[in-house]
Amino acid sequence: MSFWNGIIGGHSMPNNQTVGGKFSLWFGKRQALRHRPNIELAADVKISPEARIHPRGGMIRLGKGCSVAPGAVVQGNVSMGENCSVQMNSMLIGYGTRENPGGRIEMGNHVRIAPNVQMIGGNHVIARTDVPISGQGLVHKPIIIEDDVWIAGRVVITCGVRIGTGSVIAAGAVVTKDVPAWSIVGGVPAKVLRKRKPDEEMKNENERTF
Repeated sequence: MSFWNGIIGGHSMPNNQTVGGKFSLWFGKRQALRHRPNIELAADVKISPEARIHPRGGMIRLGKGCSVAPGAVVQGNVSMGENCSVQMNSMLIGYGTRENPGGRIEMGNHVRIAPNVQMIGGNHVIARTDVPISGQGLVHKPIIIEDDVWIAGRVVITCGVRIGTGSVIAAGAVVTKDVPAWSIVGGVPAKVLRKRKPDEEMKNENERTF
């Protein structure tokens, strides 16, 4: 059992319910803020000391109520809205710089990311066969997660994908294409299994928007 696991009483998500929990939150946030000005954290953000947070030349922004669990990796260009959570051992890596965040990971509000999810805003170039893959570089494309999305355990989301509002990504799915709003998707590669809202209801919502 790690030192921090003992301090927080075995909780899988950072919390301030005990003196040990409050101390761990203070320490985790203090570690992350060493990377200023390339990191911006809302006052109530909860970060485990055992999370790996680093902007790597990009920019990390975490809004109000966000939580990052032990073992989670949040690196590069990553932006979270309000009330988002990243659970244990998930990996979010956004590519690019502050000025050119082409491979960014951008989340809206109320996004839930379960354990062991992988999102990486870049992919290997494999066009040539006379050059090793390791020497062909990476292509950077953003991953956009809209509001109120639940991403279940062991999901992989590839670069260039947008997940629509209100969607649910089933456990173990590999998402390689955009997901329409209010969809439940699953499988390898992921496909729409059903909609959470009838098409007519979504049409009426869209009409009210304009």
